[in-house]
Amino acid sequence: MNIHKVIMVGCGVMANIWLDYADQQETIELAGLVDVKKEAAQQKAEERELQVPIFTDLQVAIETTGATIVFDATIPAAHPHIVSTALQAGCHVFGEKPMAESLTDANQMLELVVKTDRAYNVMQNRRYLQEIRTLRAAVEQGLLGEVHTINSDFYLGPHFGGFREKMEHPLLVDMAIHTFDQARFISGCNATSVYCHAFDPAGSWYDGYASMTCIFEMENGSVYTYRGSWAAEGLRTSWNGDWRIIGTKGTATWDGFDKVEAEVVQEKKDMQFLREMERYSLPNSWQGRESHFGCLDEMFAALDQERSAETSCFDNIESMKMVFAAMESIETGKKVNL
Repeated sequence: MNIHKVIMVGCGVMANIWLDYADQQETIELAGLVDVKKEAAQQKAEERELQVPIFTDLQVAIETTGATIVFDATIPAAHPHIVSTALQAGCHVFGEKPMAESLTDANQMLELVVKTDRAYNVMQNRRYLQEIRTLRAAVEQGLLGEVHTINSDFYLGPHFGGFREKMEHPLLVDMAIHTFDQARFISGCNATSVYCHAFDPAGSWYDGYASMTCIFEMENGSVYTYRGSWAAEGLRTSWNGDWRIIGTKGTATWDGFDKVEAEVVQEKKDMQFLREMERYSLPNSWQGRESHFGCLDEMFAALDQERSAETSCFDNIESMKMVFAAMESIETGKKVNL
C-alpha cells in the first residue's frame, strides 16, 4: 500500500473538501498546512483539530516534511507559483481549476511537468456526477445518433465577495472552465473555434463581465453554445448547468440535477410531419464516487497505476484553450480559432 505524504496549500473554505478526502484515506498522511497568511493555516488546524506543522512558504514546507504530493486550493493567480514550486521540489500536484489566468502561464506549467516528470492533475469535479456520466454513455453508445448540437444554460446570482467580484472575467475564468470541460467530456472532442460576447448586466455586483454567450465549433463538426450569468437573480439553474444534446436520432436533456431524459425517433416514415418518438429516463451508469471525491479517486488511482489521469493538465489545457480563446473573442469582437 502506497502512503502519500500530502501538504495542503491554501487554507480557505475550499480546503475543507480536500482535507475531508484526506481524512478518509488510509493511504494519505497529512504532512502540513501552508498559507501566506499564517493565521489562516492556524485557524484551519484549530477548526479541524489537526496536529500538523504550519508554514507560510511551500518550499520550506516540502523540504521540512518530505511531502510527495501538494494539494493546491489557492486562488487562480497563485497556481503557477504553487505548481512550479511543488514540481521543482519533486512533488506531484493535485489542484483546483483553473490552471492559470493566462494561456502562457498554463503552457509553461505543462513544460515543467514534462521536465520534472511529475503529475499535475486539475480538479474537474463536475465530470464526476452520475448524471453526466450517464449522458456521456448515451452519446458514446449512439443512442442519439450523430450529435450535432450541444447547448448549456448557466444562470445563478452568487454574492461571493472577495477576489471573484474584482476579476475582469469572473464567470469565464473562474466558472465557465467547468462547463466548457463538461461540453468536451459529453461530446468526446475539443473545440476548434469560438465567438463570445460578454457584458456586465444592470445591477451587477461584479467589476468585470458577469454574463456572456459563446458559440463553439467542435472537432466533430458539432456546435456547442454556452449562455451564462453570475448576476442572474431568480429561477436558478444548477451549478452544473441545464443541458440539451441533439443528434440525428433524437435529443437528450439534463437539468443539471438528477433528471436525465431522452427522446429518440421510433421509426422514420415518409410524409410524416412530426415523427413518433420514444421517451427514456436514462438509468445511472456510473458506479464511482461523485464530485471532488470521484475526481480525487481517479487522480490517486492514475498515480498508483503510473498512467495519466483523466483530468491531467495535458487534457485540461484543452478546456483552458476554450477559456482564453473566448477571452480573446470578447476583447477583439471577432471569431477566434483555437
